[in-house]
Amino acid sequence: MMCTRRCDTRESYSVSFSSGATPPSAQSCLNVNIWVILMWPKLPQRTYLQDWFRSRFFRMGVQAPPRLLELAGQSLLRNEALAIAALEELPVELFPRLFTAAFAGRHTHAVKAMVQAWPFACLPLGALMKDHEPHLETFQAALDGLDLLLAEEVRPSSVCPPRPRRRWKLQVLDLRRNAHQDFWTLWSVIKASVCSLLEPEPAQPMQKARRVEAQAGLKPARAPVEVLVDLCLKEDTLDETLSYLLKKAKQRRSLLHLRCQKLRIFTVPVQSIRRILKLVQLDSIQDLEVNCTWKLATLGRFLPHLGRMGNLRRLLLSRVRLLPHTAPAREAHCVRQLTAQFLSLPHLQELYLDSVSFLEGRLHQVLRCLKTPLETLSITNCLILESDLTYLSQCSSVGLLKDLGLSGVNLTSLSLEPLQVLIERTSATLQDLDLDECGIMDSQFSALLPSLSRCSQLTTFRFCGNPISMSVLESLLQHTVGLSKLSLVLYPAPLESYEDVRGTLHPGLLAQLHARLRQLVRTSGRASTVWFSSNTCPHCGDEIFYGIWPILCPCYMPA
Repeated sequence: MMCTRRCDTRESYSVSFSSGATPPSAQSCLNVNIWVILMWPKLPQRTYLQDWFRSRFFRMGVQAPPRLLELAGQSLLRNEALAIAALEELPVELFPRLFTAAFAGRHTHAVKAMVQAWPFACLPLGALMKDHEPHLETFQAALDGLDLLLAEEVRPSSVCPPRPRRRWKLQVLDLRRNAHQDFWTLWSVIKASVCSLLEPEPAQPMQKARRVEAQAGLKPARAPVEVLVDLCLKEDTLDETLSYLLKKAKQRRSLLHLRCQKLRIFTVPVQSIRRILKLVQLDSIQDLEVNCTWKLATLGRFLPHLGRMGNLRRLLLSRVRLLPHTAPAREAHCVRQLTAQFLSLPHLQELYLDSVSFLEGRLHQVLRCLKTPLETLSITNCLILESDLTYLSQCSSVGLLKDLGLSGVNLTSLSLEPLQVLIERTSATLQDLDLDECGIMDSQFSALLPSLSRCSQLTTFRFCGNPISMSVLESLLQHTVGLSKLSLVLYPAPLESYEDVRGTLHPGLLAQLHARLRQLVRTSGRASTVWFSSNTCPHCGDEIFYGIWPILCPCYMPA
């Protein structure tokens, strides 16, 4: 076998065999493929081998074959032992392409070896798993490769120095599916410049420590590898991939740090949650949702973990309830235990409280422990008193709100003067206001309009499910005409569009009133503002939307 160079108007390379030579063996073909892969980045920039093949096939009227690099990679993976042996000499630029093929083709041995030899600081495996649903054994092979990497012992020796070897750089295994979306796409074409995208500069103290250890002939301290993952705990029995990950995290606790930016908890026993959280770096959690039907006492057993999430920015608590005969002293203790954790959350910016039964008369206990101003406060489907609303309007932690939600909070019997004060306080920052299903009457809503007219940053206003008349809707339009950023208003079907007190909607009346309102929007010069009518069907409970044309539920469709 020999490699010949053709001199042409275009510089090119080809691999050919002498006419008298015997057909090459499988080993020889693999050697050719390895040569092509190893030499590919070293060939002159104007290399047209693929173009030469393509031109031959196009002239024959046959579809162009796969790229030469792809064929070489496929051949290597057919002999995993040979592919693994070539990893130390494999150009960095070709690792992502070969790893993608190995992962998609379930070549577990190659995947394991390539994780150990990964030449970048970060391996974004989650983004690859999004496109190639992982086979359990392939995923386990990747974690086994990481485990072997952590188990390696690197001892410098002046007597018998080891053979020069590429320094493995893996610091982060990223299992998040929505992170580094463009990494594998960029590497589908060879771009060596992308190397720097995933290589954070090492901390200077670590560099200094390693130099001192090397001079002293000591074993260098290996920095822990971080595994980034978003956890969603839905059932008592974990899926096999998560179970295997937790097993590895437990085995290598000092060398493998499990970091979770987003944590979602649904209907999982609190004892199972506590076992899992012992393996997670709690200061890495920034977004926490607890959607469990928990008693307040059960929440209390979870709270010590909450207090250790010092970088938490978003917290949602949903469906936490009091037992009917809970002693007042016990109830007060649980609420104090919850609010005390907020003192340990200096970065909290978004707080969502949904269907929690302990807020009534205690909102001041919750909000007074907040360390920094909130950007989002959402209190939905809860009972509150007028004293709670009054405290909310005066609280220092809500003066810079961007989003305020009170959906499902019954305000019918309360004075809305505190809410008016709150809206006016936040008028310079408020962008999203949600007052759906609050039972607000005409007189109450009219009192809010002057404050609403001052919300210069308001983009979205929702107040569906409130019994409002057409005249108040017209007044709302007049008060908000000066809000240049307001782009979406979701309003209820006016009272005049119902046939009777039972809430039977009359589609013809709604169409007339909606057309009238749209005309007022156009003449006001705010045609860009989108208005939708939304109401709940009294028969089936589905929502009814009305934009340019009505979108009705089947109950209103002709048979």
